[in-house]
Amino acid sequence: MFKRFGSAALALLLCVMANAAFAQAQNYPVRPIRLIVPYPPGGSTDPTGRALGQWLAEKFGQPVVIDNRGGAGSTIGHALGALAAPDGYTLLLGTSGGLVVAPAWGTKITYNPLKDFSPIGLAVDVPFVLAIFPGVAAKNIQEFIALGKSQPGKINFASPGAGTPNHLGMELMNALTGTKYLHVPYKGGGPALLDLMSGRVDALFGAVNYVSPAVQNGKARVIATGHPTRVREYPDAPAMAELAPGFTNTTWYGLMGPAGLPPAIVSKINAEMKAAHASPEFRKNLEALSLLPVTSTPAEMGARVKNELVRWTKVIKDAGIGEK
Repeated sequence: MFKRFGSAALALLLCVMANAAFAQAQNYPVRPIRLIVPYPPGGSTDPTGRALGQWLAEKFGQPVVIDNRGGAGSTIGHALGALAAPDGYTLLLGTSGGLVVAPAWGTKITYNPLKDFSPIGLAVDVPFVLAIFPGVAAKNIQEFIALGKSQPGKINFASPGAGTPNHLGMELMNALTGTKYLHVPYKGGGPALLDLMSGRVDALFGAVNYVSPAVQNGKARVIATGHPTRVREYPDAPAMAELAPGFTNTTWYGLMGPAGLPPAIVSKINAEMKAAHASPEFRKNLEALSLLPVTSTPAEMGARVKNELVRWTKVIKDAGIGEK
């Protein structure tokens, strides 16, 4: 009898807890929300976070306070997001840099990208394009690949630093096309782009809005995109995947909470993200920054983190690079 009583009590407790969680989600939010953006103001993460924050604030009727926590390649901000209480009042603009590239590279981090977060949904893709100095003896991507094969180690490329997506995109290109371009790391994107424009380096992978000023000034030419499809800004530049199936070099941002975030709250935020994605004005504001608005289920976002961790870890291992 006591066993039956215990089972009934447990069932009642679980029912009460489920009802409480449902009520919490129904009322959520009842106070301001903190949104951690793991980079300083500027760039593309900050306006993405602010656009999402403004949308959620208007729909939820509560302020969304942007908390820029840059440093250590975005890992400081991600660590703070992982440590937050799982109540929906601290969210994180998760990035592929902090969730995929840093762990795959072997950077020392205090969080597990697969276990310490609750994915909510993807927000934007950030396509990378391959730009070369106009003086390089290649008119298109096919000729640039041929050049990389015929002169191994002589054609170089810049990046904002070892282990950045800019660097890894070229390492993936080496692996898939049989080229051997030489990496020249810089301390930041500005110096790398300046040396491309002056011809001190031959090429670099970078986000569209990063390289476009150099292209507009005639100091660089875009010959391919790392995104799986061609991009609106450079429709004549083929996707690398057209020549090397499986190639993709696109960073992305999306919303996450700490592990244990109630599924009902996850669903409520995800639904608003999808509504934002369907808004022409919301999309237009992000597309003006050369960002591609995207949407996903929480599960799809989690799968993207997992799959890209596997892919970039292999690229790094096969190239013999990464933190030692």
